[in-house]
Amino acid sequence: MIRKVGVIGSGQMGNGIAHVTALSGFDVVLNDVSADQLNSAMATINANLSRQVLKKIITDDDREKALSRISQTQTFDGLADCDLVIETAVEKEEVKRKIFHNLCTVLKPEAIVASNTSSISITRLAASTDRPEKFIGIHFMNPVPLMELVELIRGIATGDATFDTAKEFVIKLGKQIAVSEDFPAFIVNRILLPMINEAIYTLYEGVGNVEAIDAAMRLGAHHPMGPLELADFIGLDTCLSIMQVLHEGLADSKYRPCPLLVKYVEAGWLGRKSQRGFYDYRGEKPVPTR
Repeated sequence: MIRKVGVIGSGQMGNGIAHVTALSGFDVVLNDVSADQLNSAMATINANLSRQVLKKIITDDDREKALSRISQTQTFDGLADCDLVIETAVEKEEVKRKIFHNLCTVLKPEAIVASNTSSISITRLAASTDRPEKFIGIHFMNPVPLMELVELIRGIATGDATFDTAKEFVIKLGKQIAVSEDFPAFIVNRILLPMINEAIYTLYEGVGNVEAIDAAMRLGAHHPMGPLELADFIGLDTCLSIMQVLHEGLADSKYRPCPLLVKYVEAGWLGRKSQRGFYDYRGEKPVPTR
């Protein structure tokens, strides 16, 4: 049974997972190498919980109890007594594999290890641990408190007990489950990211400008957010990483990352988190950069 959950990484996904997990009654240990990042994450969680209080989704007592369930650690030793640890690090396989290799040395033998990866093979990541049968993909959507879906992905070695326990955990969070086979980018990003990449090609080839492309998909397809605005929200580096996984994993030219996406990432224009992407966020309101 899962009682205590560790979350590695306190960025957008990590603090969102900590938020919903603590609110659902689990004890949470939030891990990051940076004390400043951890403090920033706690401030974000408090702000998002407070927003839910204002909207009467939860009570202020719920907010206080959730915050009291979250502790912080800058070392993996602080995760030693967790029943489940979810990794939310940058979408780079070598980084994740190193984390899992070091993490497993401190965990109790029965602990389940999960990755929030949005595209990387669960089977390969599991091979970097000492417990592939207790490894699973639990892919939350961004922003975690608002998005209802979680993808569950079994690696080739994932045990039935691990899958059942992960499924029970996700249901307790009030989320809906989509079970995906362990193919590059799983279900959501296998469909979503090629659409975003095609929107970037549409910009690159001069078919339309940023505003026209986003307006076309918002008003013509009733998407809540245009694909270029969405790319900025996800992070252009993450979009590129997922397209690279698709292109390399499926060996199909239709998944080739748009050169303009590559150029923006090389320039450090990563979207909202860097204040510039397909929009410039440094002013009072976002302004298209092309």
